[in-house]
Amino acid sequence: MRGPHSISGLRRPPERGSLPDFCSLPIMFALLVIAALTATIVWLASDNRRDWSSYSISILFVTWMAMMIGLSLCMLRSLLQCLPRQMPYVAAWLVIMPIVAGASVLAYEFNDALQLQLVRSNLGTFVRDNVAITALLAAAMLRYFYVLVQWRTRLAAATRAQVDALQARIRPHFLFNSMNTVAALIRLDPVAAERTVENLSELFRAALGQYDSSDGTLGDELTLIERYLAIEQLRLGERLRVQCDLGDLPVDFPLPRLLLQPLVENAVRHGIQPLREGGEVTLRGRRDSKGLCIEIGNPLSTNPPEPGNGHGLDNVRQRVAYRYGTLAKVEAGKRGDRFVVLLRLPNGPTSSAYSR
Repeated sequence: MRGPHSISGLRRPPERGSLPDFCSLPIMFALLVIAALTATIVWLASDNRRDWSSYSISILFVTWMAMMIGLSLCMLRSLLQCLPRQMPYVAAWLVIMPIVAGASVLAYEFNDALQLQLVRSNLGTFVRDNVAITALLAAAMLRYFYVLVQWRTRLAAATRAQVDALQARIRPHFLFNSMNTVAALIRLDPVAAERTVENLSELFRAALGQYDSSDGTLGDELTLIERYLAIEQLRLGERLRVQCDLGDLPVDFPLPRLLLQPLVENAVRHGIQPLREGGEVTLRGRRDSKGLCIEIGNPLSTNPPEPGNGHGLDNVRQRVAYRYGTLAKVEAGKRGDRFVVLLRLPNGPTSSAYSR
């Protein structure tokens, strides 16, 4: 009997292409710039008499044509997206050609009716030249968009896989210590043992990605931290002291799951556990107009750090950079006799490579 991940015998549906959003301002601006540059180059390379009136009308013509192309592709995008693989780009290229041909015919008739004498060639040559130039430019432009979308898709897939792998990793030492604590409490304090198992279960559910959404809330994360610290408190006793001052932080603030818990775990593992007298883990937070500022600190240990130190911090850095971009910062370093990690998370909606 095959397991749930053994699906090699099933036929996968054909992959669908992903066109850029031609309704967006950056894409429309790119079309207008390309059209204006093309008209300028043709005007400069022409052997005819160069005058500003013909240049202005040429810019007007290519701008109108670029807007027609952009709006047409914007309206047809949902239909073109249904085609497999690279076919949406081929279909988009085929859509552009009749638009250019029709616009060229209209421009020629308009020039002939008003006797502007801006077009000196016949109708067939004028339409042919415009279609040929547009075909080359459109092929290059769509190829660029295709490569850009593929690069973003691969980046999103690689980053998502890396985040999932980092999120799913549970340090063996924490599991072993927790199970030993439960075993010791079963006879001495069954209620505490049951509570510890419940806390451990919730941590495992979060770490193994039980939740469908990639984001939780600050309140969810703080609940996980409380469960984790409750487990460690049973093991470390009075050696572990916690000071929490989160002010008026909104508990419904969107936050990637298991973003803060690894930092608290690092603070306990590398700041409290090596010290015979223990120490204090601090969790502070404040909110300003730009977003949230969360600070996690622990005392510095004079002993060499245990192997693997820094993995949790690297995990957080990667996830914050991917989730919030350059607007967020993760700063870590010594501050007097303590080690402090500072997170600055921006307000408002954020984008990622795989949120579409």
